[in-house]
Amino acid sequence: MIIEGWDIFDSVYMTVITLATVGYGEVHEVSRLGRIYTMFLIFIGGGFCVYVAGLAVQFMVEGQIRAILGRKRLDRKIRRLKDHYIICGYGRIGRVLCSKLKKGKSFDLVVIEKNRKLVPVMDEDKILYIAGDAADETNLINAHIKRAKCLVAVLATDIDNVYLVLTARQLNPDIYIMARAGSQEAKSKLRAAGANKVESPYEMGALSMAQRILRPTVTNFLDLALAYKHKDIQMEEIPVTASSELADVMLKDSGIRQNYNLIIIAIKKPDGSMLFNPSFDTRLNAGDTVITVGEGANLNKLEKVLNP
Repeated sequence: MIIEGWDIFDSVYMTVITLATVGYGEVHEVSRLGRIYTMFLIFIGGGFCVYVAGLAVQFMVEGQIRAILGRKRLDRKIRRLKDHYIICGYGRIGRVLCSKLKKGKSFDLVVIEKNRKLVPVMDEDKILYIAGDAADETNLINAHIKRAKCLVAVLATDIDNVYLVLTARQLNPDIYIMARAGSQEAKSKLRAAGANKVESPYEMGALSMAQRILRPTVTNFLDLALAYKHKDIQMEEIPVTASSELADVMLKDSGIRQNYNLIIIAIKKPDGSMLFNPSFDTRLNAGDTVITVGEGANLNKLEKVLNP
């Protein structure tokens, strides 16, 4: 418009066909200055259009590359795990379970979930996961079930959990398996399939509600001790190893009450028997598990002594 004195329509039309490089020809005869401007427009404007198109392609390609690299990074982390916990199912129960385990202690967790809609949720929660059917042997092998310490089956149906337990027990006969049961009848089937422990969320919920009615003070105390919401008081179980300086030492000589301000509630023996409120002359033996209550910092100090 400025150089040639054309109207706005002819100027816009000429600019568009120049940038699009369609080669329709000039709408009017162009002067020398106009041709110089046209060459400038082709190099600058055309280059800009190519740059924008390249950015669009790069965005799409990098998104796919980022997803691939992210998956490979997860796989590398999973391959390095040992004595980890495999959580099968990331629904309401599975997600809460993972959250509690992460808050309680430093557990290595791997989730297997087939619902693709939950992948962004697992990414947000920073959970190692495998997207697929938990009952598929390939997914269990990729989760390195043979090196895992425990598997938790919290799939949606009892049939899925029974099949999962059967598959997991065949792949690793020594792994500890905990399973969720939706009905009383499913408990015996899950145990027969190979589950070490079977829990029913409905029974546990009803029992918890009953205890809150019958023993509100006791349940409030247990909430404080087990929920990890308060650092003032916690309940913990600590194994006694043979290398501990307190192994084969009587409680009265251990200094646990005096040095760490902790209360010993019970001692679990290697055979599974439980010694509640142990007397002062009870000996701490290698293989025992001490159940104690106190402040979190003091519990950590005692754990370094009992399980160095």
